[in-house]
Amino acid sequence: MPSPNSYRTHPSPLESGLRQDGKRMTPQRKKVLSLFEGIGSGIHLSAEEVHSKLTNSGDKVSLATIYRTLRLLVKMTFLNELDLSEGGNRFELLSHDHPDHHHLICIRCGRTEEFENKDVIKAGEVAAKNLGFKLLESSLNVRAICPLCINK
Repeated sequence: MPSPNSYRTHPSPLESGLRQDGKRMTPQRKKVLSLFEGIGSGIHLSAEEVHSKLTNSGDKVSLATIYRTLRLLVKMTFLNELDLSEGGNRFELLSHDHPDHHHLICIRCGRTEEFENKDVIKAGEVAAKNLGFKLLESSLNVRAICPLCINK
């Protein structure tokens, strides 16, 4: 018969990372990361949208806690932060499957769509090589107006 210790699960990468930094896993941190894991990569949410989704599902969490948790998850490389020049930030689950992806961002409503383009990546590689850099990743933010905002 297995011992009770054999049923213990291994700590998640988030729990392990938090422990290394002397922090603890809180229900709020777990819920924020679970929200992003549930919707998958490629979905971009603001802190306010994260707060709304969690409170609408019955979770009690303050907006200040959401902001702190998002910053922590970015620092720990679980999330990617997209800084919109019009103000505000959006967050997405970091995907190691698509590190070189780009964003089309509506300057009016903030709608964000991802796209991949080998020519953009190649241009980054060429520029890096010509200037003696080593390219680590490629990310391009294209500012535009989405179809819904054009028709308003």
